[in-house]
Amino acid sequence: MNGNIIVVGSLNMDLVVNAPRHPQIGETILGGRFATFPGGKGANQAVAAARMGAHVRMIGCVGEDGFGAELCKVAAQDGIDTSHISVEKAEATGIALITVDAEGRNTIVVASGANLSLSPWHLHTAKAAFSDADVLVTQLESPLETVSEAIALAAQQGIRVVLNPAPAQPLGAEILSKVDYFIPNEREAMQIAGTDTLEAAIEKLLALGVRNLIITLGEQGALLVAGGQRTHIPAYPVKAVDTVAAGDAFVGAFATGLAEGLGLEAAARLGNAAAALSVTRPGAQPSLPLRREVDEFLGDKK
Repeated sequence: MNGNIIVVGSLNMDLVVNAPRHPQIGETILGGRFATFPGGKGANQAVAAARMGAHVRMIGCVGEDGFGAELCKVAAQDGIDTSHISVEKAEATGIALITVDAEGRNTIVVASGANLSLSPWHLHTAKAAFSDADVLVTQLESPLETVSEAIALAAQQGIRVVLNPAPAQPLGAEILSKVDYFIPNEREAMQIAGTDTLEAAIEKLLALGVRNLIITLGEQGALLVAGGQRTHIPAYPVKAVDTVAAGDAFVGAFATGLAEGLGLEAAARLGNAAAALSVTRPGAQPSLPLRREVDEFLGDKK
């Protein structure tokens, strides 16, 4: 069963340099390999879902430049409906400057560019795209006003909402109460809740109306908090080469599982498997696995 997913979010070109370690403030170090990769959390999650077998439509903005044209071309090659991606003539396509150290850990600085032009108007222009969607996936690299409107439109039509709150910013009950599946990592959960511990963050987020809280824990897997219960879904051990887009791989695969009718735990395991495969490969979108690869990987783990 292939589900229908609509992704509202960002498209960036990732400019990635490998280095032995991350530099300190004021320090210059010599790096190694440099490459450009299609990225942006929205586009990454759209590609992740498409490669997992979902039918995906994307709503977003790019600039009228080479990066924007390439991002749309690559998304279309993965079968994503790009007809609702707007070209903003007055803005540059978003970019992300990424440094990856010898352990595969990354730091990222984003220049949002055209992504900040994504407005509620774009959503209403593309309102027909919501008509048969099973799941909405969105993040916080787009203006909060637009993310909030997308969530409201989905809630009105009974579409399940997955929110990956990255980069983290304060969120209130008016948004969180409309989200069906809230997927921060540990640091994002504490930042959004304004707490110093994960336990306090969980309690605060539940009090703000979060119904299904999925906290991604990197090499520790994921913690599910739902229905008054907590379930730890262990990660699959692999040798990490590059952790860029691991969270996006999880979100895209998780949303696909939901759209296909999987339960919370089964969808999280699917997400963990996709994330595990993604960290064994460099780059953002190039690292995202196909469904047959994930199925084979899971088959080997039985």
